[in-house]
This record gives sequence, structure tokens and C-alpha cells, in this order.
Amino acid sequence: MKRREFLGGLMSGVVVAASGAILQPNKSWADTSKATASSAGTRSLAITKRVIEVNGKAADVFGLVQPDGAVGLTLDADATFDVTLSIQGGEATLIHWHGLAPPWNMDGVPDNPAALLKATETRHYAFPVGPGGTHWMHAHTLQEQNLLAAPLIVQSADDRQRVEQEVVILLHDFSFTPAEELLAKLKGSSRGHGMDHGAMMQGMASNMHGGHMSGMAMPGMAAMDLNDIEYDAYLANDRTLDDPEVVRVENGGRVRLRIINGATATAFTIDTGALTGQLIAVDGQPVQPVSGTRFPISMGQRLDIRLELPKSAEAYPILALREGAEHRTGIILAPAGAKISRIASRGKDRGPVVGLELEQQLVAAVPLAVRPADRRFELTLTGSMSGYDWRIEGGDSLNVREGERIEVVMRNMSMMSHPMHLHGHHFQVVDIGGKAFAGAVRDTVLVPPMGSVSVVFDANNPGRWPLHCHHLYHMASGMMSFVAYA
Repeated sequence: MKRREFLGGLMSGVVVAASGAILQPNKSWADTSKATASSAGTRSLAITKRVIEVNGKAADVFGLVQPDGAVGLTLDADATFDVTLSIQGGEATLIHWHGLAPPWNMDGVPDNPAALLKATETRHYAFPVGPGGTHWMHAHTLQEQNLLAAPLIVQSADDRQRVEQEVVILLHDFSFTPAEELLAKLKGSSRGHGMDHGAMMQGMASNMHGGHMSGMAMPGMAAMDLNDIEYDAYLANDRTLDDPEVVRVENGGRVRLRIINGATATAFTIDTGALTGQLIAVDGQPVQPVSGTRFPISMGQRLDIRLELPKSAEAYPILALREGAEHRTGIILAPAGAKISRIASRGKDRGPVVGLELEQQLVAAVPLAVRPADRRFELTLTGSMSGYDWRIEGGDSLNVREGERIEVVMRNMSMMSHPMHLHGHHFQVVDIGGKAFAGAVRDTVLVPPMGSVSVVFDANNPGRWPLHCHHLYHMASGMMSFVAYA
């Protein structure tokens, strides 16, 4: 069989686990990217209610699906984003197109400026899709916690012609406790809800590395906080490792992982195990390839990792290791006939602390044009677990004019990391801890405790655009500012 024929008929087979159980590949997640690429005409997307199984129990969650049941959207690059959005679950909400650069009134943040979408309403969105990339869409409300998120993949002409299998992985953290109750507990506790203090110091060093604090606090300083919520489960494409998604792959073939961290409050490290991967894009923007087996990913970020599979009948787990804890989730890549061993949802070692070591190595394949900044803002990220109050000091007057080059310096004076996301634009990372360099172009960058990151972007999309922490509960507690055009 030719490789292109194999990729066209992937879902016809099954994989047999070591226990003898039949594990079916899940078409709605693993391999819809080629099959559901956009065609002419308006696409329909519905916000639904659905039931999944988590830890052996039924869980009521949201969904974002097309009429044929396909999860999320796959669109053609440089086409028109022509989508109608409706609600079938009855609860008013709105969807943010994370990674795209729509007009401001279509960005999807409630009352900024568009109102919530009502149950009886259908709203039409039309704007340029832009270049190819791995993006996603999600509610900009606490509903995001209840899985109101889905992939939004934009394929270039080269992507469609390339002989490789695309596998989309959407990560999430899940709780049976409603998000409103989780937030209330965080605000009502001096140390948060279910803090994982035993994991805080794992993998931390007492020295400053690469211009930022990658580990333990210096003498006289508070300890770094990693996880402020203990979730019931960690999901990859709606499933735990008790019943993982098994993706059938070609023996000796090439796979492109499109990984999205849709978790609301959890950073991960992607572990490709026995396979060495090449990181080729971050946040949908190409970078000069970086080889490795472990790749950090904070909330809101995306990674594209290319794998060359060996010619063997072995299964290959792709795991997401929770930061500072033994929890993990993931999928399994398996050629036909491979035996699959059970993988526990908790490993022996804690996941690495997510820092900026990889970020310092990234170089944009298509950097922004070099030009001096017309305007510079200095922001301080503050807050603590005591009282659970998070702020962006200096973020009240981020006023810009169209055509300007803008530089934003973000200094984190809190003891939690903050993945900072800018709507409507892509920025380039140009400084970490006082060390200037020409880094990756992206839309979400991690600012670690006692660290600083500087980014630049071109003010080319008028509006009032959120700049916020992508930790959902930090954002909901005040860590949001706005870049406003004159």
C-alpha cells in the first residue's frame, strides 16, 4: 500500500491491546484534519451539551461540533473564516478564536464589544483566516473549565500536500466541581484549594538560570506555587490514560502532532518517549526546528512536533506530564497489530517545572521586521495565593496608535507563573531576563516567578484587545488589561 493510500484509509482498522480488548481509533479527534478541510460556503458550528465518561463516572460537558459530529474546525489558509455559531445547549456564551486575528467585534470576549450569544441566536462570522497554524477556540468565561473548547486548525497548501499524518491533541484539566465553586474556594482559602505543596520543589534549583527564576525561591522569599487546584482528571481528547485514544499510524511513517494546551490551570511537559521529535511551530507560527523528547507547554500555548516513526510494530505513547506532579495524560500511536500495555495515570516521577529554557532556544522562521519601538510599556504582574487577588500593574493605559511598533515588558513579582496572551495580534519574544534575542513569534508567552519577558508587535488591528493571564482563575480574579487603539 502506498503511504498516501494508507493515510486516506486509516480508520478502517482496529488495534488490539495486550489485554485482548479492542481499542478503536477515535476519528472525531485523531484524523479529521484532512477529511474536514474547508470547502466553499458557510460552515456551521454548534455549542452543545454532551456526556463523557471520566474516572468511570458520567460527566456533563460542553462541545463545539459541526453538523456531521466533527469536533472543532479545520480551514484552509488565506481563505475566509465563514462560520455561523449557534447554541444547542441553552446556556448563553461566546467563543474566542484563539490564534486568529479577527476584527475586534468578532473576537469573542463578552461585551468587548459583542454581547453573549443567546440560546435562540445564530451569529455569523466572516473575516480572513490568515496563514496556516495550530489554533483553538474556547469560551472566554468560566464555561471554558467545562470543556467548552475545540481545535481550530488552519492548513496551508503545503500542509495538504505533505505526506504525513496529522494528529490533533487537545489537553484539558477536569473537575466534577463547578468552576464557580472552584473559584470561590480559591478566594476563600489563604492557600487556595487543594494545593500540591509536596510537588512544589520537585525539579527546582536554588539558583537563577537563564535570567529567570526556574526553581526555589531565594533566601527570605516565598516558595514558588505550581498548582492551585487538584483536578479530578487530566484529559487528552476527552480521555484519560485509563481509556486512552489509540491512533493507528503507518509503520515507518511521519506524524505531525498538533498539540493544544486547553487546560484552564495546568501546565504540562510533552514527553515523546522513545521517539525524538522536531518542534517546528509554536502557537501556530513556524520556528527553526528544535529536536528533543520533552517540550514544555503552558496554558493557551500550542506545539507542532514532527515525528519520524521507526519501522517496527511497537506502540508509542505521547504523554503530557503535569507540572510538579505525578499525574499524566496522553494518547498512543500504534501501527496495525501493535500490542499496547496499560499506562497508569500517575507516573513514578513528577513532571518538570515549566520554565523558559526552551523559549530561549526558539528562533522564528518568519520574524517580524526589525524596527525600533514607537511606544514601550512596562507591566508588573502581582498577586498571591493569600486572598487570591491577581493584577497587572501599569496595565491601565496601554494606548496605541495604528501603525506603531509596540514593546511590552512584563515583570512577574508573584510566586506563580503567568502565561500571558494577547488577542488580535502575534508578537515576537525579544528579551528574557534582560537578555535580548530574536525569539519566536507567538500569541502566548510564559512569564515565570521573578522573571521578565519582553515582546514586540505591530499595532495593525484596531480595537480594544485583552492582554491577560491564560490561567482562567487568575484572569477571573483580575489579571487582565487591554491594548486600546486611539
